[in-house]
Amino acid sequence: MIDKNKTIEDELTLRKIFIVSSADTDMFGRLKLSVLANFLIQSAISSADKLGFGLKYLREEKLFWVLHRLTINIEKQLKWYDEIEVETWPKTVEGLLYIRDFIVRDKNKKIVAKGTSAWLAIDAIRKRPKIIGGIITDVFHSLKHKNAIEELPPKLSLMKDGVMNEIQTSFFDLDLNEHVTSTRYIDWVMDTFSVDFHSKNYPKSLSINYLIEIKPNEKIQIYKNKIDEHHFHFEGLNLSSGKQTYRSELFFNKFKHS
Repeated sequence: MIDKNKTIEDELTLRKIFIVSSADTDMFGRLKLSVLANFLIQSAISSADKLGFGLKYLREEKLFWVLHRLTINIEKQLKWYDEIEVETWPKTVEGLLYIRDFIVRDKNKKIVAKGTSAWLAIDAIRKRPKIIGGIITDVFHSLKHKNAIEELPPKLSLMKDGVMNEIQTSFFDLDLNEHVTSTRYIDWVMDTFSVDFHSKNYPKSLSINYLIEIKPNEKIQIYKNKIDEHHFHFEGLNLSSGKQTYRSELFFNKFKHS
């Protein structure tokens, strides 16, 4: 039910608080990039539930949401014990893509990160993207002029070469849809760097495209291309199907020890 005392922006915007725990951090006490991504994803799930097109609605319609693209720009390192607020809202629809933005603030309300994402509504029977229509489309057009990041999450290009690393999927890589969960791709990318590199650098920006789901017991080759000291491209190849599974681009800043 619409609260007449609230604006449309208030109705469609969700704010969710997270406290960074020790389990959320790396060995230097900094928030893991995959955990920051998970905070955004969990906020998106809560928002969809609040607005009436979450898991329960989708099951009734024989649909499910799939994260297709994600971009995160980080303005400040987050650490153990930090309290953050994630603000998120459905922004617009571009073709088959449902666009959602994020702003992350610290306890002093200072912006520490921004994000934008593109989601697909997948027909559970045909396994094909679908436009939902109706009130959901109206919701996704209501705040199209409110931007965390003005540009859409980019479609990343095919890599031509790179240093290879191989991954065997395991039980704890998988989610309730029985494919590799979105955040594990980010961990795989971050694991290609040495401890020494991580000790001197912290992510500045991540873009990732999820192309094809990865299922249990599949082997993935990860190709890493170093553009310069702080800029890297990645691509995952499914050895079972021979198809590209995801692409990613990472920028780093020098880590300032405090």
